Amino acid sequence: MVTFVRVAELGSFSAAATNLGMTPSAVSRQVSRLERNLKIQLIQRTTRQLRLTEAGIEAFARCSDLVCAAQATMQVAQLHSLAPQGCLRLSAPKAFARRVMHPLILDFLASHAEVDVQLVVTDRDVDPIKDGIDLVVRLTRSPPEGLAARALCPVETILCATPQYLAQTGPIEHPRDLVSRSCLFLGENPSDHRWRFRRDNESVDVAVNGRYAVNHTEMRLGGVLAHFGVGCLPDFVARPAMQQGAIVRVLPDWQLQSAYSGHAYVLYPPNRFLPPKCRVLIDYLVEGIASPGERVRHASPTLLSATA
Repeated sequence: MVTFVRVAELGSFSAAATNLGMTPSAVSRQVSRLERNLKIQLIQRTTRQLRLTEAGIEAFARCSDLVCAAQATMQVAQLHSLAPQGCLRLSAPKAFARRVMHPLILDFLASHAEVDVQLVVTDRDVDPIKDGIDLVVRLTRSPPEGLAARALCPVETILCATPQYLAQTGPIEHPRDLVSRSCLFLGENPSDHRWRFRRDNESVDVAVNGRYAVNHTEMRLGGVLAHFGVGCLPDFVARPAMQQGAIVRVLPDWQLQSAYSGHAYVLYPPNRFLPPKCRVLIDYLVEGIASPGERVRHASPTLLSATA
């Protein structure tokens, strides 16, 4: 049943074999054995893809529940003691991981000696099941279906420049003023030089140009600090420099429409038997991000409920 569940989740015998540490032929034999015992076909096999039959869909739902229950049974001692322990794999986007999560994880490790963390820093969308990740942090406007989600914090892309640059070029009072300014943008796609703004019911689309395009937030911040123009930055990257007065926000009344905006969510497979190591880290991140600088180092946070 475990083998069948992995094949259904991952969509191929070879991917399930890699996940389970088996050979594809062994995985195929396990699924065939289950089908013989049930006397019904669960998976339709073609040269290009696998598809669950109607009976396979129902069997997958029931087998998934059994697998979750079995995993919970194996963790019963840990669940009973509520003691977080073991290795936890966590993924997060690069800038958010470095600026927001890394300091909190260091504190978390110091206060939870029985938990190890492997942080996978990547900007690609990670699938917790296929990639074998316990918790996934993703920046999005809405969490994907099929995963449980806990909101960490809102994320906004903002425009910033140094006071020196603005003193030289004059104030920027409307998005159209950016046409005559030097702007730092991503440059990954042809559309990256078009910035779209919204204020109440008004929308403006502006084509910007500049001497430096770079798809790395820290480098764009460096370009802004070097007075090369107006840069688009995630608010959590810009905030420290803004607090120091090194840069200021440009067009604060306008919302820059960006894929790097929305909320930071921590995602995980929906499982009411979520291990304590995952619950306690989720709680730690939520509390630490909501109250930066106010957290007592090495304090023991309250566990989330099993349904959180």
